[in-house]
Order: sequence, then C-alpha cells, then structure tokens
Amino acid sequence: MTSNIETVLFAEQEIACRVRELGQQISRDYDGLRPALVCVLQGAVVFAADLMRAISVPFTVDFMAVSSYGEGTASSGVVRIIKDLDESVQGRHVIVVEDIVDSGRTLEYLLRVLRQRNPESLKVCALLDKPECRVVEVAADYVGFHAPDAFLVGYGLDYAQEYRGLPYLGALKPRQ
Repeated sequence: MTSNIETVLFAEQEIACRVRELGQQISRDYDGLRPALVCVLQGAVVFAADLMRAISVPFTVDFMAVSSYGEGTASSGVVRIIKDLDESVQGRHVIVVEDIVDSGRTLEYLLRVLRQRNPESLKVCALLDKPECRVVEVAADYVGFHAPDAFLVGYGLDYAQEYRGLPYLGALKPRQ
C-alpha cells in the first residue's frame, strides 16, 4: 500500500472474483448475440480488459474518452468527449464499460450521445457505483461493487494520472 492510500477497500482477489461473475452474467444475458463493448477511457481500461477475458460470447470492443474531472478530485460538471468511437453502434447491443458512477453527469451525457446513434439496446457495466453521490439520476445494469463516498484510486482509477497500476482499489487520503 502506498503512503497516500488511506485504506484498501477492494483487494485484488476480490476484484478478480467479482469481474468473473460479471463476465458470466453478461455471457448469459447476451447468449446468441454479439454485443459491442464501449470502454470508457482511461479509467475503465483495466476493468474492461479483465471483463473481456471473462465474457464467453463473441463481442466487439471500441473506446471513448470522456472527461469531467481534469486534475482535481471533484467533477467539474462539464463533460466533453475527447475520443469518439471508431465504429457505428447503430442496431447493436451496446454495453458501456465504466469504471465508476458517482455524480452521474458523465454517464448521463454519454448515454444520451449513444442513444442518438440508435443502438438496439444500451446497458451499463460499472466496476463501482456510488449512489449517494448521484446528482443526475442514472443507474448501471451491472455493478461490481457499491463504494463509499471517498476518492478511489487503483485498478485503472487515478488521481492526476497516478495510481492506475495499483492491483487493488483504495481510498486516497484527503489532501491537507
């Protein structure tokens, strides 16, 4: 554990087990279909990589980069697309793979954009959900863990581009 981590909330093995369960559920739900996974960069890339290995049905994968944080620990409230999809999702069964749903602003914006592209279906798989932080009403269809109201890092989640490589999810110590 690094000195800036207050506590480990979800250990490496716990995450691995839950990601396998999510992959199995998605595989059951999409049996006979070929969903399009949309990984939200950069935070969800580690989760998406492990989730892809846990899904047993054929799928495609594409990436979007959306930002509302910048360098701080609080959402700016302004959402912008930094990198858009390479392929069309029209008529596809789309699963947005997100690292964390907290205020809901980023996900609500992203879902609105994707709905305009006429997918057959649109669902969300989030590693973490912080419903008590919700400002915009939005929900994930598949959730790895419910998380406390703390700034979380590790397993792809960062603070100012640091801590992404930690194999666990931990709460960052409050800044003094």
